[in-house]
Amino acid sequence: MKITFHLRWGHLLWVFVFLYFPLNALALEASATIKVTPLIQSTQSWNGASIAYPAGQAQITGLMIEIAPGADTGWHQHPAPSFGVITQGTLEVTLRDGQVKRLQAGDALIEVVNTDHIGRNVGDVPVKLIVFYAGTVGQVLTVKTDEVKH
Repeated sequence: MKITFHLRWGHLLWVFVFLYFPLNALALEASATIKVTPLIQSTQSWNGASIAYPAGQAQITGLMIEIAPGADTGWHQHPAPSFGVITQGTLEVTLRDGQVKRLQAGDALIEVVNTDHIGRNVGDVPVKLIVFYAGTVGQVLTVKTDEVKH
């Protein structure tokens, strides 16, 4: 069986670019008119657990979440990796084992996966956070665990 590849010059250019330049060099770079501020990068969630993507058709979901002063999310888990940025307020995230993470406006966080946690607004203004989930099509992003006995 004979296999023949037909590449156009444009395809060859992209092959060259990907082989010659490291992938991170292709990210948007700062200039006189563009400011680039890294927010977060890690292979682990904030409690040190490794991040693993679920199997299936990938789907990214972005949400704006608001939590009233004094309110909490209830105990829950996320079965998919996610990260968020606090845009307003003060959020305190607590794990069942007692670990606590306090976040202010401007802070970024890689959420825990398959780990019970609760988020509480410990400030005087609504907490606003933008969260992005790297899940799969049809996947539940949050599972309430209030009723689960630990």
